[in-house]
Amino acid sequence: MLELYQADGCPHSTDVRETLTDLGISYVIHNPRRPGGGGGDVLNEQTYEAMTALSDEDSIPFLVDTDREKTITESDEIVAYLEDHYADRPR
Repeated sequence: MLELYQADGCPHSTDVRETLTDLGISYVIHNPRRPGGGGGDVLNEQTYEAMTALSDEDSIPFLVDTDREKTITESDEIVAYLEDHYADRPR
């Protein structure tokens, strides 16, 4: 299962969501806070705490691939990971 911690209105999160959609990948989305370089307003304290516990930082987008036990921050790295591991899977 893929879980994406992201924020609506964040261009980096949009890039990751578009890649997931283009690849036909189902995922769970979490909206812990508003976008912002220094961390926007927290919208969901429980989700925010889960994200920072998994990543040790306040950074969105943040992808969790539970099947591969992999976590990734930075939109460019997430997009590259998705294309490397999910582009050739059957839809």
